[in-house]
Amino acid sequence: MSVLEIKNLHVNVETDQGTREILRGVDLVINEGEIHAIMGPNGSGKSTLAYTIAGHPKYQVVEGEILLDGENVLEMTVDERARAGLFLAMQYPVEIPGVTVTNFLRTAKTAIEGEAPSVRTWVKDVRESMANLKMDSAFAERNVNEGFSGGEKKRNEILQLELLKPKFAVLDETDSGLDVDALKIVSEGVNRAHENTGLGILLITHYTRILRYIKPDFVHVFVAGKIAEQGGPELAERLEEEGYDRFQPAQQA
Repeated sequence: MSVLEIKNLHVNVETDQGTREILRGVDLVINEGEIHAIMGPNGSGKSTLAYTIAGHPKYQVVEGEILLDGENVLEMTVDERARAGLFLAMQYPVEIPGVTVTNFLRTAKTAIEGEAPSVRTWVKDVRESMANLKMDSAFAERNVNEGFSGGEKKRNEILQLELLKPKFAVLDETDSGLDVDALKIVSEGVNRAHENTGLGILLITHYTRILRYIKPDFVHVFVAGKIAEQGGPELAERLEEEGYDRFQPAQQA
């Protein structure tokens, strides 16, 4: 069974005001097949955790470990992390002019698997996944995210998730900017990938609405760069009622 382990993770970032500590000792274990939700107020470090796992060069790990099946993720390049089975769905997916969705997906799949997928099988899989996500087939020949709406960009992220089949997916506020219909479609795609591959999921969100569609096994409250409280799905319901006010003293300490 695959496992993603985060141990005593401390992360800094350089700002105009100097070095700033963002993550202050994060400990988290995600087993294959588990869905973990991370919730917390703005500026608590949730996205920093996501991008540190993925290997964004902006974030400097000063202490701690990230292990994937016992292997040190921090010693891997970004592409090595992807080949090892890590996937990041970004909060703000970037546009890639000149690269079509079809070419991007096939190139990514080839890089991860080490060989190109069978054309016949691949085309069928792409069409099926796009249909499930209610994406017009014309999107396959459009440049990646160029001119896409916010909802279309998020569907394209989940299209990649379904086709690339990672071991662990980090979903960074995938629900942001989605209307109710798009949220349902995106959530169905995440659940489908989870059911089909048994991947582990780290779902980062401000709100509980996506948790009505993607049911977490564990909920972690992130405050001031570390986990302040954790529990089951009932914790998300409590946050819905109470908000984060009771954590504010800890945030200011």
